[in-house]
Amino acid sequence: MKTNLAVLTLGLATGSAQAAGLSVSVEIPRLSVAEYHRPYVAMWIEDSGRRAASNLNVWYDVEMRNDEGEKWLADLRGWWRKAGRSMDMPIDGVSGPTKAPGVHQVDFRSGAKPLGTLKPGSYTLKVEAAREVGGREMLSIPFQWPPKDSETKSAKGKSELGTVRLNLKN
Repeated sequence: MKTNLAVLTLGLATGSAQAAGLSVSVEIPRLSVAEYHRPYVAMWIEDSGRRAASNLNVWYDVEMRNDEGEKWLADLRGWWRKAGRSMDMPIDGVSGPTKAPGVHQVDFRSGAKPLGTLKPGSYTLKVEAAREVGGREMLSIPFQWPPKDSETKSAKGKSELGTVRLNLKN
């Protein structure tokens, strides 16, 4: 199985002159299947009450006529239940087209949408992928914000996602 690495870099504000940060690398496997479709992917942060604190990215088929790609967003079941069904898509700065396997980087500025400012506390990074004629997978990585020390946390997928790494920087 051949894999490619997609990288997502985020910057978060702590309210101080020196902002903490985090980066997320997402491994999306290039699957050897007869009918390959690019995955829909949602990335968000949940608070300690398991509520969506921030929608980071939602990649889906934005080019289908009559917004037909939106009807398949419900296949991202975890994200859909937490935030998706109450949102009007597309969302500037959050939604975008599906990505081919490869390296993709997205930067967020401190205090800017879609991230905003996270208050200190316990959070979980969620990354979910779903693919037509494929499977669905969601990975979770808990973390404290702001980080006391720089650290790396990871979770490993089994099918639609490879390894997801969260690098926290204080």
